[in-house]
Amino acid sequence: MTSLYGYYYSNTLTAFELRPSLYMQYRSTRSTNKLLVRKGYSNHVPPRIMVICSLTSSRQCSQRRERQRDVAKEKQRHSGDEEAGIVAVEPRPNKGVASKVIDCVEKLIVKFMHRSSTPNLYFSGNFTPLPHETPPTTDLLVKGFLPDCLNGEFVRVGPNPKFEPVAGHHFMIHGLRIKNGKATYVSRYVRTSKLKQEEYFGAAKFMKIGDLNGPFGLLMVIMQFLRQKLKVLDALHGTGTANTALVYHHGKLLALQEADKPYVLKILEDGDIQTLGMLDYDKRLEHSFTAHPKVDPFTGEMFTFGYSLRPPYITYRVISKDGFMHDPVPITLSDPIMMHDFAITENYAIFMDHPLIFKPKEMVKEKKSAFTFDATKRARFGLLPRYAKDELQIRWFELPNCFIFHNANAWEEEDEVVLITCRVQHPDLDMFNGIVKEKLKNFSNELYEMRFNMKTGLALQKKLSASVVELPRVNESYTGRRTRYVYGTMLEGVVKVTGIIKFDLHAEPETEKTKLEVGGNVQGIYDLGPGRFGSEAIFVPRVPGITSEEDDGFLIFFVHDENDGKSSVHVIDAKTMSTDPVAVIEIPHRVPYGFHAFFVTEEQLQEQGKL
Repeated sequence: MTSLYGYYYSNTLTAFELRPSLYMQYRSTRSTNKLLVRKGYSNHVPPRIMVICSLTSSRQCSQRRERQRDVAKEKQRHSGDEEAGIVAVEPRPNKGVASKVIDCVEKLIVKFMHRSSTPNLYFSGNFTPLPHETPPTTDLLVKGFLPDCLNGEFVRVGPNPKFEPVAGHHFMIHGLRIKNGKATYVSRYVRTSKLKQEEYFGAAKFMKIGDLNGPFGLLMVIMQFLRQKLKVLDALHGTGTANTALVYHHGKLLALQEADKPYVLKILEDGDIQTLGMLDYDKRLEHSFTAHPKVDPFTGEMFTFGYSLRPPYITYRVISKDGFMHDPVPITLSDPIMMHDFAITENYAIFMDHPLIFKPKEMVKEKKSAFTFDATKRARFGLLPRYAKDELQIRWFELPNCFIFHNANAWEEEDEVVLITCRVQHPDLDMFNGIVKEKLKNFSNELYEMRFNMKTGLALQKKLSASVVELPRVNESYTGRRTRYVYGTMLEGVVKVTGIIKFDLHAEPETEKTKLEVGGNVQGIYDLGPGRFGSEAIFVPRVPGITSEEDDGFLIFFVHDENDGKSSVHVIDAKTMSTDPVAVIEIPHRVPYGFHAFFVTEEQLQEQGKL
């Protein structure tokens, strides 16, 4: 996600420059940090610290060499593999008699069993899908100025059904190409196998997770099974929508959804977006791929996992900086759960076994969602060494019952591993179907610090905010290392963002407060005002890496004004959180509310342009 800088460029670099993680260990300690800054040791290390760093660096270099030998052996075993390629997605659906019969049966099921009489909040107002794509629209009105570090493309994903659902959403990307102070807007679908097949039929044909509710959900599963079994639909390239998040790794921009494999996108020089195909890492990826993999900015590796409804339920993978996917590491759980996110530190991967469990029998009998939260079970967190070859070394910790959609970051402090996350007390997936309005109002999500002591086996948690905080982001130059600042969204209900909030983790939280306001560890709030709602804010550093202050950069995000129906992109100062935006870019039409966002730097844009 961020450029790798000064890692092996010269054998004359200092210990801190050779191992940025070492610099961070000292920078994160306030007294040492102040000493280094006060005495001008930003590029030169005091002798005593240099000795410590040299010893630590030698040990870590030895571990790195051992890891490189393992990688070489593994690649040799798969010497017939070519460099990880992109698979063309050309499905072959069929409009025959079987298709027509299943369609007739489905229409009857929908007519008599679907909750179509209940208004769905997510198909009204600014949730309403756009009717078409938008080719690059240039010379947008920019109020303020666009800093040079924003040269690149800001992209945000979201559901945008092309055909009237009963069945699922398709993924539309909204992109803002920025170069030399000018901005261009574009919106494109990701050309998934699912989209291509529904375009062929001219109608929605695939089941979505929101359909999995009550007896109706069971019948939708049967309809999906019959369509695939009778070759009406082609499931060879999956049935996902790639509608959740994006990540950049090994010269490729990937569109992600946790029920499918990644799709590779290409951003053209004018900002337009193409879908190149599906990435299966030369057939080494045979399971789903989380929407939230983690890229280590120091090693260039990507860490990911997939969850399944079949044992062992979780599969962990490591992908080298040159795009090679290592052998799978199965992780055994007692139940098939939903695990939307995970985290990494310098030495561990953190998995979350939380009791949002797939229970099809309860779905049918009690007319619930297929994933049901079990309030009687505790939340488990599994810490596995990053390069473990099996699950034998995993350490499990328990905390009070909860669920987590998104983590901010994680790191190590002596014997402890620290996780900063957004914690939900009682999740209910029905709230995401937009049917039960009171559940949206009762949604509660708070920022928490969780600590896992690898020596004692104890786990502790600490509340850091009032509700509702979600979509936490950090300066991703610090992924897996100690972070001071966290940026999040303030929510009305589940997905309507009323403002952007900044937390200082070095300050004590004012836990007695029942609403989010400046003070304590809340360093700043950018309130969007009445009738205006935003999206996930992405931090873009003024200077890549960790050589500058952690919060020296900008936040960029989409905003929609329901008062006049217009949409825009806001850029604000991440350090000051000033209510005066650095820039506001007017978009030629409204942009529906959506999911996650990502910033593709100019360097990354040029690199992926070679595909």
